[in-house]
Amino acid sequence: MNKTVANAEEAIRDVADGATILIGGFGLSGLPENLLAALIRKGVKGLTLVSNNAGTDGHGIGLLLKQGQVKKILMSYGGECKIFEDLCLAGKLDVEWNPQGTLAERMRAGGAGIGGFFTPTGYGTVVAQGKETRQIDGRWYVLESPIRADFALVKAFQGDPQGNLAYRKTARNFNQVMATAAKTTIAEVEHLVDVGDLDPDRIHTPGIYVRRIFQGARYVKPIERRTVRPHPAINV
Repeated sequence: MNKTVANAEEAIRDVADGATILIGGFGLSGLPENLLAALIRKGVKGLTLVSNNAGTDGHGIGLLLKQGQVKKILMSYGGECKIFEDLCLAGKLDVEWNPQGTLAERMRAGGAGIGGFFTPTGYGTVVAQGKETRQIDGRWYVLESPIRADFALVKAFQGDPQGNLAYRKTARNFNQVMATAAKTTIAEVEHLVDVGDLDPDRIHTPGIYVRRIFQGARYVKPIERRTVRPHPAINV
């Protein structure tokens, strides 16, 4: 089955106001840049987003926040985005904080059809408020629920027309698990290759999870916080 579509606009044709969307990537690595730009152009609002972080003021989810398109976000880290900070402090954004591993495991559970899981992470903190807790083998655990969404927007290094995906390095973070946890997974790839060109042992997301795929363009791949080593010949 050929799952290719022409571009990002066609790929998100049925994303509507109020949708719940998983956004892949880690920091600014592995972001579905073309799909995020298409969401901004489409102007859908009242979105609930699930992502590791809020991006920055100039990249990623920060751009959706700037346009007022996001109602709620489930996330782990928001420290690099001033727009997120301002909306959060003003009470204009509903934020559900999750420990990073818990967030990933909640989506893995959603994709695997698991009804919930117990984890010691967050016990005794605000993360556990309102949740069931249980002592297992002398240690306290918190019951966490699975996450599933209407859409998952993911980005891979390579993909084929059947939707098989191969990620590269940091882009495997969250993209891979999110691809399993949505009703409709949409993938943009840096390189759309022919069926059979991908090494079967290096396929990270099987095509059965992917509904649409397209060749992305004009990747910026921004650096969230640029740092360099001191030069050995320069006293700092």
